[in-house]
This record gives sequence, structure tokens and C-alpha cells, in this order.
Amino acid sequence: MHRCSKFDTFDWLGKIPAPSGHVPFDIVEVRFKNSRKDFFRSTPDMNLQIGDIVAVEASPGHDIGLVSLVGDIVKLQLRNKGVDPASEEIRKVYRRARVTDVEKWIGAVENEVNTMFQARIIAERLGLSMKINDVEYQGDHTKAIFYYTAEDRVDFRELIKVLAEEFKVRIEMRQIGARQEASRLGGIGSCGRELCCATWMNQFHSVTTQAARVQQLSLNPQKLAGQCSKLKCCLNYEYEVYLDAMKDFPGTETILRTKKGDAVHQKSDIFNKLMWYSYTNDLHNQLAIPVVNVIQIIEQNKSGKLPPNLEDFSNIKEQKSDFDNGNLQDEMSYLDHS
Repeated sequence: MHRCSKFDTFDWLGKIPAPSGHVPFDIVEVRFKNSRKDFFRSTPDMNLQIGDIVAVEASPGHDIGLVSLVGDIVKLQLRNKGVDPASEEIRKVYRRARVTDVEKWIGAVENEVNTMFQARIIAERLGLSMKINDVEYQGDHTKAIFYYTAEDRVDFRELIKVLAEEFKVRIEMRQIGARQEASRLGGIGSCGRELCCATWMNQFHSVTTQAARVQQLSLNPQKLAGQCSKLKCCLNYEYEVYLDAMKDFPGTETILRTKKGDAVHQKSDIFNKLMWYSYTNDLHNQLAIPVVNVIQIIEQNKSGKLPPNLEDFSNIKEQKSDFDNGNLQDEMSYLDHS
């Protein structure tokens, strides 16, 4: 509890004493296999605590899970998830798990990996274009959920018949995306740390190439894509910080006009508030100009004045840019298409 779990929630109300006459909240949050969690209604005589192993209502039979939240903090979780506490769809907690329940549950979990490999062999034998990524047995060993990924629609009716006959359980197939697959399989990212989606992220947000452009990153598909072959989720982490820092920057499409010649924008150093420009007749040599000076030049151009040159506004030079414009355009087109 309270370690690297993407479904862990800190109970900041846990140590606050309840007022006299307070009626304990009758709904608890239960977690299953670090991949899903749900809400269940309990009775006051159970007196459930965080970490208890419980048997809960399932369809059909019962499932086994860990209590992850109890008390008034669950009310806030229900509100965040948009679940009505009075809903009749909230299932029940049957009891604390017995020893026999836990033994059957552990036995089912131990069979999951072997079942997954056997299911892959069966799917390949049937010629189905799909990849079975994970298997989750229900706590009472009467039902198994098979998670799979596929590029196209798959007719797995025959597969369900074969799996049900092979494993003697009720079969449910659930298609997941590439990101969900990575979160289940786990791995090490290019940063050297365990994947965010496998440790603490429980929601996926849209990631676009705009986030990379704003952060002045090289638009290299191999570097921007994660193990799921999608754009890395961490591109969004600092995106809003960059947007806020760039509010005072002028548009990069503006051409600076001087008596020495016109200059075009090459790149920006967001946090040092520098913009790099080069003359159109000498693109290899770049000049770093503070943003306030760039704005000053633009204002002079609007009033019809041309400063003698850009060197008067900067004493920093950089040689040839480290990216090739032709390759950059190809990579941008590839990312936009993907």
C-alpha cells in the first residue's frame, strides 16, 4: 500500500476525527490487479479497513479484491468519477474473504500467465490477426477476461468457443489500445525509469506534435514515440509551462528588416528569453537576440525605421543549425499522418 501503484489514493481525511453522531459511509473502493477498481456497498457491521481482502458481487459469481479506500474520502472519489451514491447499479460487498476464497483466488492468479500463452497459440492456430496481452481471472475462478489488441475488426466467436472448452470458464474478450497494452506489460522508458502508464498514470490524455513544437524539440519520430509507438505522454508534462513562458514572445513568422538585410527566425530559447535569427543571405550564422530587443526591432519596422544591423542587438553567435530543414519537414509530415 502507498507505494508505486497507479491506483493508489492518499486518504487525507483518514486522520481527521469524525463528529459525534456521524454515520460511516457505506460505500468502499476496491482495487483489482492494479488495472481496475470499482465501488461496492458494504454494511456497517463489516467495519472494513484499507487493505482488507473482500469478496464482492460479480456477474456471475463473486470476485476478490483489495479495499483501497473507506470513509468519507470515497464520497469525493464518487463525485470525481460521476457516480451517484444512491445508484442501484453499485454492487455489494459479500464478506471478508475466507481462507478458501483467498486460496482459490491465488490459484487463479497463478494460472493467468500460462492461460495467456495457451490462448495466443490457439488464436494463431485459428488464423486471427490479434495479440492477447493479458488475462485476468475472476476471484472464484469461474470467469476469465482476455485483453487483446488488433488493428482491424476480429471475429473471435470461434475463439471464445475453443477457449471456453479448453479452460472450462466463462470467457469475456476486451479490446484495448496500444497505450493500455504498454501500461499492462510495463517496461523501462528512454529516461531510464519505469513507464509512467505502468506505475502512476491511470488516465490517458491526447498528445499532439504541437506539444513538441512548442518545446522546441526535434521532430524525430523515433525519439518522440514511446514503447506503445504513440507520442510520449511526458510531452504534455511541461507543455503548459512553455505556453505560459511564450506569452511575451513575438510571432516567429515575423521577418526582421535591417539595412544589412532581412533576417528570419531559426529557433527560440524559451527560459533564457532568447530568439535566434539569421540573415536570409547567410543562414549558417545565427544571432541570439533577447526578446525585448526583438520586440524593439519589430516596433521600429512598423514605424518605417530600419536599424543598421542585428549585431548591435546581440553579441552571441552560433554556427550552422543542428537540424536539416528537409529532414525536418519529412518527419513533421510523418508525425502528422500518424
